[in-house]
Amino acid sequence: MKGTPITEELFDYIVENFAPEDELLRSLPDDAAKQGVPMIHISPEQGKFLQILMKAVNAKKVVEIGALFGYSTIWLARALPAGGKLITLELNPLHVQVTRNNIKRAGLADKVEVRQGPAAESLAALKSEGPFDLAFIDADKPGYVTYLKHALELVRPGGVIVGDNASAAGNVWQHDPKADPTDYVNSIHAFNHAMANDPRLTSLLVPISDGMCVGVVNGKTG
Repeated sequence: MKGTPITEELFDYIVENFAPEDELLRSLPDDAAKQGVPMIHISPEQGKFLQILMKAVNAKKVVEIGALFGYSTIWLARALPAGGKLITLELNPLHVQVTRNNIKRAGLADKVEVRQGPAAESLAALKSEGPFDLAFIDADKPGYVTYLKHALELVRPGGVIVGDNASAAGNVWQHDPKADPTDYVNSIHAFNHAMANDPRLTSLLVPISDGMCVGVVNGKTG
């Protein structure tokens, strides 16, 4: 049996009751747009879902791949306990500056570090700073499989790896093996396939917003 469709009314009910935005969060997208940053951030219920995952695994150290303007960063950082740390990685210099400013506005500068540079290089440099409890991937789609490989080396057993846009706007099932592997849909399909079939993960594509592929890193057995 298929799930219940999410109507506008049901979406509003979910957000209003379970993931209400405060004034700061509501203001961030428009502020970012005025500075030339695209409004392609996660939705409020996705932010709350990430917080639930963090609480479930008692996350104290988190890495985010793709800060954009810090909307998801703030949701994540607000779920950290005292002494917790979030490292968010961003390539675009403008996005880095806007994120840093927004983190300060949110009063979270003591918990969040924004690092600029290519994500694969930044992730490789994080090995000595692990293990991490959760990794959230929401950056360039052709890089997702590479970011997953790094995340699997960084996230502890029992920790969680999450990839956003896992439904590729509902088109992930239409992947074309003959198309360019960096194609948006093919990139997401490859990521989902890796998440679903890597023996180190127990995963599921959760149909929330544009889809979030969630995997728990398996511990050793036997």
